[in-house]
Amino acid sequence: MDPRRPPLPITAAAAVNALGRTTREVLDALDAGRSGLRPPTFDVPVTTLVGAIPGDLDALPAEYAAYDCRLARMAKLAYDEVHEEVVRARERWGRERVAIILGTSTGGLHATERAFFQWRSDGTVPADFDFHRQHDFNGLGELLGAMAGVDGPVYTLSTACSSSGKVMATAQRLIDADVIDAALVGGVDSLCRMTLQGFHGLGVLTDVACRPFSSERKGINIGEGAAFCLLEREEVSSAPSDVWVLGVGESSDAHHMSSPHPEGRGAAEAMSRAMAQGGVGPDGIDHINAHGTSTLLNDAAESIAIHSLFGDRVPVVSTKGYTGHLLGAAGGTEAIFAMHAVRSNRVPRSLGVEPKDPSVAIDVQDVPRDQPVRRVLSNSFAFGGSNVSVLIGERP
Repeated sequence: MDPRRPPLPITAAAAVNALGRTTREVLDALDAGRSGLRPPTFDVPVTTLVGAIPGDLDALPAEYAAYDCRLARMAKLAYDEVHEEVVRARERWGRERVAIILGTSTGGLHATERAFFQWRSDGTVPADFDFHRQHDFNGLGELLGAMAGVDGPVYTLSTACSSSGKVMATAQRLIDADVIDAALVGGVDSLCRMTLQGFHGLGVLTDVACRPFSSERKGINIGEGAAFCLLEREEVSSAPSDVWVLGVGESSDAHHMSSPHPEGRGAAEAMSRAMAQGGVGPDGIDHINAHGTSTLLNDAAESIAIHSLFGDRVPVVSTKGYTGHLLGAAGGTEAIFAMHAVRSNRVPRSLGVEPKDPSVAIDVQDVPRDQPVRRVLSNSFAFGGSNVSVLIGERP
């Protein structure tokens, strides 16, 4: 069977995270090599740095008040940047032919924690807490579907850190099956105490800035953010696209609940499948945005997987040192970083890599590199061996 699929133009994209409240601010900080990691602004019984969106987040308009929580506010902040293009796609394809497919890891847990702490304090739950619209994963999809005015499929995937990469494969399949013609895909995750304490309990949360692929790496930082891409069946004259999804590769190695296969088998399989879909080989890849969590096991396994396919030829970067690990929003955010690399012909630097782990036999960039970038692999690997690699590239 021919694994290739038609490429999909990305006709709009937006991201907000610790680097900025607009996509332009985020990409400017990336270009400047400026980290967004800071101490938490809320009480948590561990010492760490986090990637929090700067400033206050506006409440949702009154008509969406039942959905109002930090997760929804972050989503709206990013969605506002792509709203006009989503409306254009809706008018082009029809309300029932546009889908909303989102990824998240913790969903609205921040809102539920808030409700729990009040209940523990005085025995009451906040009057404005709506479990189904604020905590439930699909409440976010319902909100964006309402704001976009679309009636196509709306649902949320939760495969931990691969969530907002896998949504691109879902959009591919729905378009291939002629169920839809366009999809707003992406991911949103907000910081909360349970996430930080959970990773601390696993022994992988660092108390300083993370250092992916460094011999001095100690673990991860957690961040928050929202990222969206609008994928369409074909390019239209009103929405020309210079960057496309050329392929998506998925795999599941199921080696361990929280650790990757030590030889990176699932990671290598996901990258190989993405390239096969895009009809290119390893020589056709110009840059890899690695998952690069800065944990001992994950960085080691991913570097083995990359080396098995590319040797040390391809410049590799982990952007976790800029934003922290965005969990369910990581794949979508790093796809936008990959898009930016293609558009700017520039590979950013990987923060904190020096001194590089000598066992990491790949070309991790400690300085920015200006070079032709036609195609980028963006990797997201999750608990349970859920792996995805997205091939982003210039117009095919």
